[in-house]
Amino acid sequence: MVSSIAADSGIFPGQSTSALASQEPHVHDLAFAECFERDYDFVWRSLRRLGVVASAVDDAAQDVFVVASKRWRQIEAGKERAFLFGTAARMAANYRRKRSQHAPDEDSLLSVEHPGPSPHQSLQAKQERELLDRVLDCIPDGQREVFVLFELESMTMIEIASTLDLAPGTVASRLRRARARFQREVARLSVQREGSMGDV
Repeated sequence: MVSSIAADSGIFPGQSTSALASQEPHVHDLAFAECFERDYDFVWRSLRRLGVVASAVDDAAQDVFVVASKRWRQIEAGKERAFLFGTAARMAANYRRKRSQHAPDEDSLLSVEHPGPSPHQSLQAKQERELLDRVLDCIPDGQREVFVLFELESMTMIEIASTLDLAPGTVASRLRRARARFQREVARLSVQREGSMGDV
């Protein structure tokens, strides 16, 4: 499945991941191809959950792996996912800053599933994603990253601390504040939605 995603995404046009290893060693190393196979979906989901819309996420994922390929020899073994997430987080932050200067994109930010469900099946999920998009956009970047990794990626505190290069206590503090902000925003937006429905 990931191999087909790689070909479709345009990260390496016309090439399957098996072809990566046959290119220049510093870029298309076997370990890099394995990292791509293992972590592409993680990077794709992370970009979506950090605010990149569907129409831009494939290009953003491509950019993350292009950066990784150029710096591959500098990445410490075992820290590949941390590097990928850090790169994705910076790209998402830059994307959100640019997006804030233009009209809002109607695309949902958190569609982490590939197309498939019928329109009827997708309606409720779409509404829920849109609410979650708006809530996540209200959480400061550092807290949002911890929240996404813990609540949506099911990573442990230790894994998050390693991925973000933070002290475990800092991770716990950011997660606590992110959860509190999340609950406040859900309550606020739910009241707004109920009010707007009552006006119809």
